[in-house]
Amino acid sequence: MLKTVSVESEMGEGFAVTTQLGDHQIFIDQPVNAKGSGLGPTPLQMLLFAVGGCIATIARIAAFQQKIVLRGMKIKVDGDYNPEALMGKPTADRAGFQQIRISAEIDADLNAEQKQRFLDEVCARCPLHDNLLHGTVVNHQLA
Repeated sequence: MLKTVSVESEMGEGFAVTTQLGDHQIFIDQPVNAKGSGLGPTPLQMLLFAVGGCIATIARIAAFQQKIVLRGMKIKVDGDYNPEALMGKPTADRAGFQQIRISAEIDADLNAEQKQRFLDEVCARCPLHDNLLHGTVVNHQLA
């Protein structure tokens, strides 16, 4: 059974984009030095944050299910992209990230091998990790 998640975003005159997610108003923007107003992270930063956040959330669920005492995690997500494409300049590179690297420190009473297996399982269960790893059909149209 599929479940649909929906988000509506709105942009005004500047670069700032806002959405209301439950009780939370979220902003995406560009830095002031890039002609934005600096109200929030860039879309690229938000995507990487969402991946790290999703991995952490799935880790909490998996730890609970496996009765692992997960005291915490630190997740670093790095992404490499060529900004020429999004600026409309000719490039052989695609507009998106060419590579995304995830590094996780896991604070739990597990040895290194167990931590790696746990991280592998968590990433396999993470919907955002899955979306980035496999091509997902994306449709766009005028409303």
